[in-house]
Amino acid sequence: MKIVFLTGSHPRHKFIARAIASTGWLTTVVSEIREAHVPEPPEGLDEKTASLFRHHFDRREQAEHAFFGAGEWPDTAVKSIDISDLNGPVVHSILKKEQPDLLLSYGCHKLSDETLALAKGERWNIHGGLSPRYRGAITHFWPSYMLEPQMTGMTIHDLTNQLDAGDVVHQCAADLVRGDGLHELACRAVQKVGEELPAVIQKLASGQSIEKKAHKTTGKIWPSSDWRPEHLHLIYETYQDRIVDKYLDGVFTQRAPNLHRQID
Repeated sequence: MKIVFLTGSHPRHKFIARAIASTGWLTTVVSEIREAHVPEPPEGLDEKTASLFRHHFDRREQAEHAFFGAGEWPDTAVKSIDISDLNGPVVHSILKKEQPDLLLSYGCHKLSDETLALAKGERWNIHGGLSPRYRGAITHFWPSYMLEPQMTGMTIHDLTNQLDAGDVVHQCAADLVRGDGLHELACRAVQKVGEELPAVIQKLASGQSIEKKAHKTTGKIWPSSDWRPEHLHLIYETYQDRIVDKYLDGVFTQRAPNLHRQID
């Protein structure tokens, strides 16, 4: 069993790499160098919104370091690349050489048909959201903004040329812990899939049947352009980043996620 992992460069991506490496089958990690973990506010924001922007991404960095540490890669071959190289010769040569039984992606940009065609085994994406309702980008933010934090979770699905549209392999929802803010909730989702992914891989490696679930609806795609810094006012001013507490207190509608799972 050989696994190649294409991912980003933030602490959560390194955490998932370590989880995959715990199986003993991870041969290569390709890390796409992502944007700054704490970006600068866009120009033209009013002072209050700019302050919330800084606070939001500072809190993300603090939460990820608290949950995942400074972010160490596993003791596996790691190749750092720019986005322009993701679908280029470097990645193609790795796939041709390794011929992985499982290609996993998480937190990198879209793979081309040419790149996918070079992976002859299983091809899965780890998506930070519960598909199909939360497909696309920034999908650990939107459930809290929509006042349904219980819908914060992760989906492992087949990699296809359509965004987050492949058959679902496995899903998990974040544990709801009183006192958690949006970023702690997101980290718990990543933590949960990191805990469960090795068992899903073990099931595949042992030859057991992987029951997949096709999407019955297209759901909703949340493009990155939908998100604006002004959305932060609801999270931090209206609800003081206590949306999990409000849900646990019964303030919001109680609607449980419908999860497809490989393991109990």
